[in-house]
Amino acid sequence: MNEDLLKQIEDKLPQFSKSQKLIARFILEHYEKAAYMTALKLGNAVGVSESTVVRFAIELGFEGYPQLQRSLQSHIKNRLTSLQRMDVTRSRIGDEDPVIGVLNQDIDKIRRTLEAIDKESFDNAVATICASKRIYIQGAMSSGLLASFMHYYLRLIFDNVMLVGAVSTAELYQQMIHIGEGDLLIAMSFPRYASGTIEACRFARESGAHIIAITDSDSSPLVQYAHTSLYAYSDMVSFVDSLVAPMSLINALIAMVSASNRCRVEQTFGKLEQLWDSRMYDEEVSGIAQDRNRAPYFETTYNRGCGRRV
Repeated sequence: MNEDLLKQIEDKLPQFSKSQKLIARFILEHYEKAAYMTALKLGNAVGVSESTVVRFAIELGFEGYPQLQRSLQSHIKNRLTSLQRMDVTRSRIGDEDPVIGVLNQDIDKIRRTLEAIDKESFDNAVATICASKRIYIQGAMSSGLLASFMHYYLRLIFDNVMLVGAVSTAELYQQMIHIGEGDLLIAMSFPRYASGTIEACRFARESGAHIIAITDSDSSPLVQYAHTSLYAYSDMVSFVDSLVAPMSLINALIAMVSASNRCRVEQTFGKLEQLWDSRMYDEEVSGIAQDRNRAPYFETTYNRGCGRRV
């Protein structure tokens, strides 16, 4: 949705019918709730029919109500305070069991991400990751967890992967000073978008690196710098950011990159298995030796406890 939608509704208010004015006023006064109401629920809230709500959306230039709803959701992502997010979460779950409500919402996010995935962009992202000279991964705030997760697994496949911390702009430049042509920045950010991640994308783009953006929609500020954009649905309404859809998308990327580098991955884990087995054996031997060294002490303590002469 463009930033002028609420102003557009306000400007058109005198032209609306009586029923449409009820809908318009409700949206203007309660846009954070209206964005997550179905057409039926919104109609019931203002006392009009579901079809009237649909016609209202069409009057605003949308194909239907779902498009209006998504536009409202996009508009409020960066505007809601934490308290407003909690209030919206409570209203969406209602009387439903919180566990069932939250998990069902997460399931819906993954489903919507799957339905909207651009397979060509996904395949391009995989090919770019595999072909890059160096791979930088950056994410801030809750997206930092996603960045760390991706860094952990890509580091097991490649030896050219670097995690860029959520730091000041000066430190960001220091960590990315050598990025250039042939390199890749994988940047991930969701509302509220992190300014540091946006700056990392700008710097990488100006340095000639390729950029893969993992974000929520084409209205994300990361997209203007990205060569490839992958979208994971996340309304981020609760004060707790839901990362299930982005995490699933990253899992799919790692799986495909791994499949494209099967020999390398098998060699890496074959070597790791040997090291793990060897280390476990060394620890077992060391443990036995330590037990033997401690045996006289335990024997003496036991005999003393039993009143035996030692």
